[in-house]
Order: sequence, then structure tokens, then C-alpha cells
Amino acid sequence: MRGAAPVPGASDGVRFAAFVREHTPALLRTAYLLTGDAVNAEELVQDTMVRLYPKWDKVEAADVPLAYVRRSLANGYVNQRRRASRREFAFAEVPENADQRDPFGQLADRDAIWVGLATLPERQRTALVLRYFDDLADEDIAAALGARVGTVRSLISRGLATLRGRMKDTLR
Repeated sequence: MRGAAPVPGASDGVRFAAFVREHTPALLRTAYLLTGDAVNAEELVQDTMVRLYPKWDKVEAADVPLAYVRRSLANGYVNQRRRASRREFAFAEVPENADQRDPFGQLADRDAIWVGLATLPERQRTALVLRYFDDLADEDIAAALGARVGTVRSLISRGLATLRGRMKDTLR
């Protein structure tokens, strides 16, 4: 006998672990932009991975597995925000990054953007994060949100208009 028979699903676990190691930093950044808090971002990513692990073969069968996971992450965020127990609004401190140009102005702008993003409806906020942070096309955002491309464009347009109006008032 050469050895024991392979355990069913053992290679799935190895591929899952490799995916998690490779893509967790990007998923955490996206989750942080959605939640505005590092702890909640970690929980969102962890909950997403726990939900997807039992059906990992389906995730891997997707054309772009990262997009599949990102869609699940975005859906998890939107669903989480819909729950009545999650109606609290908490704002984390904006991380400080040194900037030679104007660090205080940059932090003030970031704070204003965070406040503006936090006041947007969840779908508008998600659409803006997926567009401007993850650089996704309208079609990919539509797939992530389960919406039509026209709806995504409308969400982005309305979200940007709202942010511009708030930023204009804030930065005067």
C-alpha cells in the first residue's frame, strides 16, 4: 500500500486557505471603506468567508472568484445594515497618514468624506466604494448589487451629487 486515500475536500481547504492568504488584505480594505471601522471590517470579511467556505467549489467555479467573494461581502454589508439591531451609527477615527503637502487639510477632507459616505444610503455607499476604491465597471457593480446597470449609474450619480453638495458646504 502506498498511503491513505485522500480525504474528500482536503484540497478544497488548501485552495481556500491560499485564496484567503492572497486576497484578505484587499477584502479588508473594501470592508473598511464600507463599514468605516477596522473591527467591523474584520468581522464582515470573516463572516463572508465563513458563509462561503461550505460552497467553496461554487466560488472557484465562478469566472472571477474574487468578484464572487466581493459581491458576497457587499451583500453581507447591505444585509447587515438592514437589520434593526444594526441601526447604530459609529464612526472610527480616520487613520493618520503623513502628507508633505497639507496633512491637516487632508485629514479634514477625509473626515468630511467619511461623514458624507456614512450618511449615504447603503446601496449608494456600496456603489461608490466599489467604483472608486475597487475600480469596478458598472456591469461588475450591478452584478455585486444584484441590480441593473442603469440603477448602478443612478446610485453613483446621486451619491456623488450628495457628497459634492455636502463637501461644498463643509469645505467653505
